[in-house]
Amino acid sequence: MKRISTKSILLSLTLICALGLIISCENEKKEMKEEAAMTPEQMVARGKYLATVGSCNDCHSPKVMTAMGPVPDTTKLLSGHPAGSPPPPLDTNALHPGYGYTMTPDITGFMGPWGISYAANLSPDSATGIGAWTVENFMGALRTGKHLGMQGGRPIAPPMPWPFVGQMTDDDLKSVFAYLKSLPAISNEVPSPIPPPDAMAMATAKK
Repeated sequence: MKRISTKSILLSLTLICALGLIISCENEKKEMKEEAAMTPEQMVARGKYLATVGSCNDCHSPKVMTAMGPVPDTTKLLSGHPAGSPPPPLDTNALHPGYGYTMTPDITGFMGPWGISYAANLSPDSATGIGAWTVENFMGALRTGKHLGMQGGRPIAPPMPWPFVGQMTDDDLKSVFAYLKSLPAISNEVPSPIPPPDAMAMATAKK
């Protein structure tokens, strides 16, 4: 019986591993090509799916009240906190860590240790939404937590979970952006975030 040397076994194992890596790389390349081959319509459909399962409407869409509670207003999807509507309940305790936070009945305005924040208008309105944004602005904002994805941009305030949303792949983020750009443009100027000192002054004056 012919004896197989250790050297031959190691060489065979090395070749098998190398073949496995080559196949794995080819599969990844194939998947990347398939994703890159998505049509604009497919990107919009995927973006809608991701925005839906990601619960973007929970905070970014105005609500209508039903017997089952607030549900997204389908005529104003992802247009943010309605301009002119009341702020969240002003409670000085909410500005202290560990207390929790308050929110508006439609879940678009929030008060917590970070101050007061409002869900942004994500519709493609050029003046009040993301109509003038590029995909790079969008991806940068969700990857860095800075408005417009710019180094000097203001921080994106809680409860926006940008550290988690920013973990999406480039293709997923591009698809979400394509979906947002496909929505009707809604003019709705969302209030700017209010820092803790000013929020404290507002809550104190309310008492």
